[in-house]
Amino acid sequence: MELLKIDCLGKQLRLEGSMAGWQQLFWDRQLVSQLSATAEDASVRAHQFELLAKSEADALTGMPLPDESCDSGQLLNVKLETELQWQPFVLKYRLFVNNELHSAGERNTKDIERQQPELAPAKPTQQSWLGLASLGFKLFKSAKVIKVVLAGASVAAYSWLFSLQFALALLACLVFHEYGHIRAMKYFGMKTKGIYLIPFLGGLALSDEKINTRWQDVVISIMGPTFGLLLSIACLLAYWLTGNIFFAGLATFNALLNLFNLLPVLPLDGGHILKSISFSMNSIAGLVGTVAGALLGVYVSYSLGLALFGFLLLVGSLEIVFEWRGRHQSHLLPLDRYGQLFSAIWYLLTVGSLIGIIWYFASSGDDILALPLKILQS
Repeated sequence: MELLKIDCLGKQLRLEGSMAGWQQLFWDRQLVSQLSATAEDASVRAHQFELLAKSEADALTGMPLPDESCDSGQLLNVKLETELQWQPFVLKYRLFVNNELHSAGERNTKDIERQQPELAPAKPTQQSWLGLASLGFKLFKSAKVIKVVLAGASVAAYSWLFSLQFALALLACLVFHEYGHIRAMKYFGMKTKGIYLIPFLGGLALSDEKINTRWQDVVISIMGPTFGLLLSIACLLAYWLTGNIFFAGLATFNALLNLFNLLPVLPLDGGHILKSISFSMNSIAGLVGTVAGALLGVYVSYSLGLALFGFLLLVGSLEIVFEWRGRHQSHLLPLDRYGQLFSAIWYLLTVGSLIGIIWYFASSGDDILALPLKILQS
């Protein structure tokens, strides 16, 4: 992940690193220093490299180049000292040029969230029919007309399967769910491309920007089901006030829709949430806690008769555990312990509330309202 990006003699100095311990330092997109993982105190690291300025004026105007074999010119010794703490994330740095302090500062989690990922240099590509077709698809996808076409296809598909009234209600649930993701993206200052409704697959909230932290991944992922929970609660209140069975059906089926989204299976929202929590745990004790929590969830699910939910919970949890060893290679800044605890509580409360709504309507005696619970028990 990108840890630091500062100015150095008129060029960009960028530090990349991971929790595994390796670090790479780039000056004007050229690799100038590299440190591998070490068993020693890895919090304090120092990068050193040399720059060659053809004259003293070049050094003052930011024109030095990485050291090359040359008999003339002024040699500049550059040193970057960093002190890194991962949880909570704090990076302190000092930049020296010829043993004189050039700049110093500190970065935290908020700085990582706001940074824009470094874009790779554009590579010239040859024109081909495949490239032109890909460009045409991107232009078509970015047009507003595709949203209308997909929405119309979704209404037609769900109306064919169920009824027009149910199709419109289902699309409203999907849009409200995806709007939760959009609101979270905008909270982090990300530019969004809107909501796409895909027949038989649900909805998709898109953004052109990449996330930098696992906290962003958790919040963006869980805000969809959270908005879905709020909609089910609103429908529950409407049912209590009016007695209209339509609001009861909308509340329970919307709860089922959002509950499945919280299963720990990628690319579902729950998969992103639990993966971010477990991958932020940098110890065997954290992994043991994750496994114990997953097994407890499976046990509770089967105890309550939710066989399908328990089975999918087990499969998704095993997938995350098997991938746990590769957590250090991720470019995402991990959650601190407070973030892990808060995210887990938020996730469990949302899951429990959705199951509670499904259980409440299933106890009403209506066969249709009991269908979501029967699906979970199948």
